[in-house]
Amino acid sequence: MEKRVFAKTGEEISLLGLGNMRLPVLEGDASKIDYPAAQALIDRALEAGLNYFDTAFVYHGGKSEAFVGQALVRRHPRESFYLATKMPPWNLKSAQDLHTIFEKQLERLQVDYIDFYLLHNISVEHLAIFERVQAYEFLREKQAQGKLRHLGFSFHDRPGLLRKLVEQYPWDFVQIQLNYMDWEDQNAKEQYAILEEKGIPVIIMEPVRGGALANLPAESERVLKQVNPRASTASWAIRFAAQLPGVLTVLSGMSNREQLEDNLATLSPLTPLSNEEEEAIRRAVDIYRKNGTVPCTACGYCMPCPFGVDIPKVFAMYNHYQSTHSEGSLGDSSQVLAEAGPQSCTACQACVEKCPQNIAIPDQMEIIAQKVEEVLAP
Repeated sequence: MEKRVFAKTGEEISLLGLGNMRLPVLEGDASKIDYPAAQALIDRALEAGLNYFDTAFVYHGGKSEAFVGQALVRRHPRESFYLATKMPPWNLKSAQDLHTIFEKQLERLQVDYIDFYLLHNISVEHLAIFERVQAYEFLREKQAQGKLRHLGFSFHDRPGLLRKLVEQYPWDFVQIQLNYMDWEDQNAKEQYAILEEKGIPVIIMEPVRGGALANLPAESERVLKQVNPRASTASWAIRFAAQLPGVLTVLSGMSNREQLEDNLATLSPLTPLSNEEEEAIRRAVDIYRKNGTVPCTACGYCMPCPFGVDIPKVFAMYNHYQSTHSEGSLGDSSQVLAEAGPQSCTACQACVEKCPQNIAIPDQMEIIAQKVEEVLAP
């Protein structure tokens, strides 16, 4: 496994990191982690040289940190891996909550310290919460006490806010969403440039955009296969992110052994994209943009919906239809449509402010409901 050096300390970090946000689950329930299957992923990752593991207070309905504590920390030497987790703005009502949550995380993870600690999902609204409870100051104090080693934040907002943050506070690293679709669509190119200019190490999340870039429309995939027929579709996205010199590690939320092995092979070692491959990506993206899919990464931050809509599943169903134009892809999702479908959306807007992709979810639900009625009408 290729490594990158964290300049501040000289630590060698694996270029591939395991995100514990999309672990194998039972009965399709994100809060029911399939421990044996997920444990096997952890063990195989370590065996292959992967040493960066990312989780968060809210992942898998609050169960991810406890799983990592059980599967990683209790079973492997502490010095064999680097552990990252995050402070959630959604749970902060007062400064006391900072103490409560941080201590709970140490307990769940079964550790005395956390290697990489992040303020989770900073946006204008979340920054106001963090500043009100003085989260930055609290975490720098924990760093001075040796309870955390490196302090950063994860970010899904606009470049202007990112620049303000890196000029206002000193940071050890920053985590941004970056992939070849968002390079322009979400200004990831400018965000990366800001961090590179400041010399701040970059951790990449959503390199495959929640799996969307592993399941491209057939025409987009054909463009890539013509240039490199042996490479998996996902590997193109992983390589795009990993080849940037300011990147410390690329996080992938791997859900099964096949995904893990493909990502390990892609970065053992990394082969940078050729000019021909870069051009193929540009052509594939042009095709992708025209197919009308919703830019959802299935992160689940929008859930639960007060009216029972399974927002990520509805978007996944619709995106599959838009990519394949198969009416069967809607018919096969009839249970989702009947029990948790777009017709149940009341446009209450509760999900909109939670979406890191800034998707106008109620508007999309209306479009999808109309399409479902049109396609499945008797």
